[in-house]
Amino acid sequence: MDNFTYYAPTLFEFGRGSEEKTGMLTFLTGSKRVMIVYGQKYVKTNGHLDRIRMSLEAIGIDVVELGGVQPNPVDTLVYEGIRLGRDRNIDGLLAIGGGSVIDTAKAIAAGIPYKGDFWDFFCGKATVKEALPVGVVLTIPGSGSEGSGNAVITRSESLQKLSLRTDSILRPRFAVLDPELTYTLTAWQTACGIVDMISHILERYFSPTRGVEVTDRLAEGLLMALIDVAPKALADPTDYNARANIEWASTLAHNGLTGCGRLEDWTCHAMEHELSALYGVTHGAGLAVVFPAWMAYMAHHKPSKVAQLGRRVFGVRATDDRSAAIEAVAQFRAFFSAVLRMPLTLKALGVLEPDIDLLVAKLHEDKGSEIGVYYRLTSRDTRQIYELMLDESQRAAIAASAAASAPATA
Repeated sequence: MDNFTYYAPTLFEFGRGSEEKTGMLTFLTGSKRVMIVYGQKYVKTNGHLDRIRMSLEAIGIDVVELGGVQPNPVDTLVYEGIRLGRDRNIDGLLAIGGGSVIDTAKAIAAGIPYKGDFWDFFCGKATVKEALPVGVVLTIPGSGSEGSGNAVITRSESLQKLSLRTDSILRPRFAVLDPELTYTLTAWQTACGIVDMISHILERYFSPTRGVEVTDRLAEGLLMALIDVAPKALADPTDYNARANIEWASTLAHNGLTGCGRLEDWTCHAMEHELSALYGVTHGAGLAVVFPAWMAYMAHHKPSKVAQLGRRVFGVRATDDRSAAIEAVAQFRAFFSAVLRMPLTLKALGVLEPDIDLLVAKLHEDKGSEIGVYYRLTSRDTRQIYELMLDESQRAAIAASAAASAPATA
């Protein structure tokens, strides 16, 4: 196990009626003029926005609104928020929504006090030194942004989708988690969120670091819980306990806990970011296509951790790692497809003519000539993984070719 520092300062207010405490929680951050950031009409039509605004105004906090955040959030609204925030002299952000809304609020919070272009933080030209406090009322669990210091924004001009990671400065000061606010989510939204949670866990689980048994078991336990409660929430969207467990799993999957003491991979997120930047696909659905393809490649190139996952989470019995890993991939694909109703190929995702040359070029332009820590991947490798995401008839032939080129042992 590697040395690590774990700091998670977010206050979580969890349970029925917790939305009513938003005003007081915001007041405790010291903010007096707050920008509410939200997405589309949903928060207005269901009354969330009005109730939260009244909660803030009742305690003497002035409110500025910024709506219109889209899935796969872009820089244009961030620039608008920075201008509006400076003009109105805001001193805090409150995000009502899911990951796209929270990430937009974080980018605005970092951009307002910064004299340069906020994109400097995302492309690595600058480090966030200060930011306005951010609070969250979570309505769409999945991204885990309510408990992390991370944000992902797409640059409209270049279609670069890049992430910003901070240890603490952009972690929300508080997060309101009321499972009842998620009852009206569609099955698609719920399933995409669950895939995102699973992916956040696996990006940390697939690590070359040894001796992390406790952290591995935390990750495996979260995966098993999600696999158990997912069908219950999809069968009955008002199953409070199923929704509550999913919402808490969203936070635990991405607040750094399952990465303690080890290197993290993040290859699949990088590969999906290129897909959603170019084709506008839903992030969770994109990950449902990317992760099984990456795992299938690992089954033939470095199967040990995939095999461990299969044995511990799905009860795979195969004794040799490669066979166990192949079965683990089949189990994950079955869960994504049969239970979550997620696409498994680019065609099913709606990407009918993927430009794999462009995907590979942009991926390595953004992330370097080699990516990944669990298994180092060159452009030759990532091309084969993208090709494994093609329709089923092509995928089988490509998988056989990838297996033939794999090392005998890994």
